[in-house]
Amino acid sequence: MFKVDELLEATGGKLIQGRGDIIARGISIDSRTIKPQEAFIAIKGVNLDGHGFIAEAIKKRAACIIASCQQGALQKQKNVTFIEAQDTIKALGDIAGYQRRKFNIPVIAISGSNGKTTTKEMIAWILSKKFNVLKNEGTKNNHIGLPLALLNLRPEHDIAVLELGTNHFGEIDYLGAICQPNIGIITNIGPVHLEYFHNLEGVFREKYRLIENLKKPYIAILNADSGPLRKQTARKIKKPIIFGFAIKHKCDFSATDIKIFNTKIEFLAGLKYRFTLKTLGYYNIYNALAAVAVARIFGIEYKDIKSRLVTFNFPQGRLKVIKLNKVRFIDDTYNSNPVSLGQALNTLNNFRTKGKKILVMGDMLELGNYKKLFHCQAGRRAAGVCDALITVGKLSKMAAQTAQSCGLDVKNIFICDSVQEAANILFNKIVPEEDDIVLVKGSRLMRMEEVFRG
Repeated sequence: MFKVDELLEATGGKLIQGRGDIIARGISIDSRTIKPQEAFIAIKGVNLDGHGFIAEAIKKRAACIIASCQQGALQKQKNVTFIEAQDTIKALGDIAGYQRRKFNIPVIAISGSNGKTTTKEMIAWILSKKFNVLKNEGTKNNHIGLPLALLNLRPEHDIAVLELGTNHFGEIDYLGAICQPNIGIITNIGPVHLEYFHNLEGVFREKYRLIENLKKPYIAILNADSGPLRKQTARKIKKPIIFGFAIKHKCDFSATDIKIFNTKIEFLAGLKYRFTLKTLGYYNIYNALAAVAVARIFGIEYKDIKSRLVTFNFPQGRLKVIKLNKVRFIDDTYNSNPVSLGQALNTLNNFRTKGKKILVMGDMLELGNYKKLFHCQAGRRAAGVCDALITVGKLSKMAAQTAQSCGLDVKNIFICDSVQEAANILFNKIVPEEDDIVLVKGSRLMRMEEVFRG
């Protein structure tokens, strides 16, 4: 709950109408789901402008309206409290930051090029055995999703576990200022969002701002096997906690004796404990090691970590094996970039089956000047792994052409303009059988999950 005076203090807004002692029982940015006596913040998004729904929020008995300019609808609603804020998106973040500062609890923040959501979910799952944990739901990790998560912070919470996403410089600074993390985790550094970060150094600089802006006790947890992170230490960090495979680097948390199966992965950590993950993805060991490190910081025993990890269910769209009409699919449709596609192809290559291995590949987006290079590299790799390749989009067409030049039979290469066309070819021309395995992957905007709808 917030008093209007608190909302004014948090946002620096101007009270146009109403009283400062009015209480808002929550914050909403959606007029469809707003509850009586909540404050409505009119957010201008890509497709919709919340200012057009102020009248609806008032009709549903909103306690307060926060908008960037006074609306005509308010002039007829004398009993509605109205706050004017220059930037309502920033106002949302300011209120969330205000809410975070009310609670003296540890905040764990996770960033990185891959694995943020899985690592966040793993950590929350392990810690929830002993603590009441707040987390952001799904992948709501941006300038809207993160503040909305923090607005759910309550006195009963012991720890917050939050992922921070970014595709432009300065976004980690902004999100970090809102959530004020004490523990920062970087899962890895890879070639993502190069359209905006330009190169790997740019990706590293932006992600590492999380570590440079940590609050006491300044605990950094870094992946030693991710090149740019190996020897990095921010001024406040005496010694980061590092995790990885104990091959080249001495790690605080390492994995050895790794065994890969079609439905699970096993590895040894903590000297004598064998952990099991219900996943195909080899790289999820890194995510698990980061989670183990956090769990040990909060005093959870290895045996309890082990029992939680074996029951952890991985998020949808991330190397999940599903069956449709008796055909096995690897659903990795959540997103795609050069690192995650390479990992997915490794998984497909390691998958034991008597049948064909088929890749349905959608474009990787936001790669800037590197888009041709990475799609051609993907095609070269696919040629060595797949029996058949279906591509969707202009960029993936380059992967198909490269795969052909690398020896994949042209009869088994199909270039499509849409997901629907790809699904039609898959189910009506290739017609996968029970022993086959089909990997489906592409960037989020490609909506590759529609393949499963036929």
